[in-house]
Order: sequence, then C-alpha cells, then structure tokens
Amino acid sequence: MGFQVCTGAMMQCSFGVAPSALAVLPTNCVLTGTPAATIMDHQPIVNVPPFGMCNSLANPTVAAATAAALGVLTPMPCVPMTVSPWIVGAPTVLVGNMPALNDSSKLMCNWGGVIQLTMAGQFTVQVP
Repeated sequence: MGFQVCTGAMMQCSFGVAPSALAVLPTNCVLTGTPAATIMDHQPIVNVPPFGMCNSLANPTVAAATAAALGVLTPMPCVPMTVSPWIVGAPTVLVGNMPALNDSSKLMCNWGGVIQLTMAGQFTVQVP
C-alpha cells in the first residue's frame, strides 16, 4: 500500500533531466493539507510541468535538433505529452469518484518517457 499523492509531489521522467512538482487543482474538495490527487490529474502543463530538457528521439523537437546536428543527440525543452491517466492508482480509494493517486503509480508520455513519483507530497510525523 502506497502513500496518497497530493500537490507538491515530486516526479521524474525517464527522459527528462530535472524533477518536477505535481500540481493538483482543488476541484475535488478533498485535502490532505493540500489538494489530494487522482489518476485524472495528468494534464500536461496544468498538472504535469516540464522536466527541464527532453532526451527522447520520439519527441519531434529533439529529433529535428538531432538531425540538424548531424545525428548528435541534442536535448530540447520538455513539453510533456500525457494524454492517458496515471496507472494503476488506488482502485479502492476514491477521491471525487475517481481512484486516488498513490506513489507507486506511473504516467506514460507519448514521447516514450515513464513518469514516476519520487516523493508523495506528504510525510508521516511522529509526535513525541
């Protein structure tokens, strides 16, 4: 069982060069201190900001820059292309009638990258 993901969770793309923070809009009215995420929080730029530079040749801008550099891989700015929801989520925990997003979920980018969560955005605090 993983941790519930919320706004501020850190993500990393397998083709990106920098981590990014998940942004969740407060439309579900469920808070864990900050808005709780669902598998539908996958919109590029709105929920999933860029990961710095992209190294995937499936990305048309990277492919064009690499071709212009005579085949030398040339990273270009990342613009995530995430059109499908996060997989798998937590099917037994619903947030606004959608499965909750947990820290073991993955998101596929159309440019071939796999986006995974590295930090859920919440921490367990023990009171002495």
